[in-house]
Amino acid sequence: MVRGAPMQAFLSSHPLALLCVQAVLVIGTSRLLAVVLRRLGQPLVIAEVLAGITLGPSLLGVFFPSALAMFFPASSLATLGLVSQLGLVFFMFIIGLELEPALLRGLGKSALAISNTSIALPFALGAGVAWWLAPTLSEPGVPLLSFVLFLGVAMSVTAFPVLARILSERGLVHTPVGALAITCAAIDDVTAWCLLALISAVVRSTGLGSAALTVVLAALYCSAMWLVARPLLARLARERTDRRGISQRLVAFTVVLLLLSALATEIIGIHALFGAFFFGVIVPREGGLAHGLRERLEDLVVVLLLPLFFAYSGLRTQIGLLDTPAAWGFCALLTGVAVLGKFGGAMGAARLTGQSWRDSISVGVLMNTRGLMELVVLNIGLDLGVISPKVFTMMVLMALVTTVMTSPLVAWLQRRDTQGRGEGPSLHSS
Repeated sequence: MVRGAPMQAFLSSHPLALLCVQAVLVIGTSRLLAVVLRRLGQPLVIAEVLAGITLGPSLLGVFFPSALAMFFPASSLATLGLVSQLGLVFFMFIIGLELEPALLRGLGKSALAISNTSIALPFALGAGVAWWLAPTLSEPGVPLLSFVLFLGVAMSVTAFPVLARILSERGLVHTPVGALAITCAAIDDVTAWCLLALISAVVRSTGLGSAALTVVLAALYCSAMWLVARPLLARLARERTDRRGISQRLVAFTVVLLLLSALATEIIGIHALFGAFFFGVIVPREGGLAHGLRERLEDLVVVLLLPLFFAYSGLRTQIGLLDTPAAWGFCALLTGVAVLGKFGGAMGAARLTGQSWRDSISVGVLMNTRGLMELVVLNIGLDLGVISPKVFTMMVLMALVTTVMTSPLVAWLQRRDTQGRGEGPSLHSS
């Protein structure tokens, strides 16, 4: 304790040094956990979420409170939060770049029906449970409508980037089931962000008139981005790209537009992350602009900035708040409803649109993945004051459970598929 006092004094008076130490701890812990979890078939996002929880009050704060106070003092959370939010803006831009608009064109009725059902059913179930639990779990002063709508959206999310990585790691991207799941997840992503933007407008507004104005401004923003910014970027991509790739000047110009887009949606009242995501969606794929931007930004964002967001989420996750059997019961209820709505909705819709039972179950399992996107939604809800730290913790645990269960279930289904079909086509067939 005495030895740590000079170090603590040094870190408390040097914010940059403290941020560097925090980044080292976060990246190191997440990568160490990833070594173990990858052997269990879990994606990197699980290691990063667990690293955040490990370094937060739920674990480090329980066993080594002095270490938590030294390395993650409350006074540093504002800085860590801002850096992680900036990283999240860039990550949502990358997610928008990864979303192929071709997936959203020429969709079969099956993909559209599965996507719509896998949003509508969990939304309805989540909203119903939220309405029932509001007297117990909602914070005083939070409008019932805001709490109900927000939990409905939180139940509806599918983690498009996590799902894409699971499919890629298992060689399922180009199989019929994988293609169907990734298409549905892409539509889910867009739909969920539009719903979240709408609900954020309702939460932040001071009345129906204010909410309506926010929706109108959001529609004008989307129209301007699609009709003005997208053609401009397409022309720049044709003029400023060559065999060596995109120029540094074009990268700088695009980053400026990205930040302005995020600023615009923040001013409108639908959150900066929506602006970042939508800007990534409209970047033209022709000319190598989208690929070049993703190549330039992805490593820095994924390796450094995104883990800081998970650490920030972990520091806000307080498992100690679930200190009664009733609290754990509510957590189990929310998890069960989330699984029932997402898995059941996707599986049922897939079966009703002509998919086999085996493929329907596979689609349901894959669509139940939440992970990163759930944490993004939950942090927005906590920042807006719609959910309490206790509900935030319950929903983080739900996101962990639904993401952890995906890879083992997909592996089991693959084994069953191979054994059941013998020499016939399997989930790996294209």
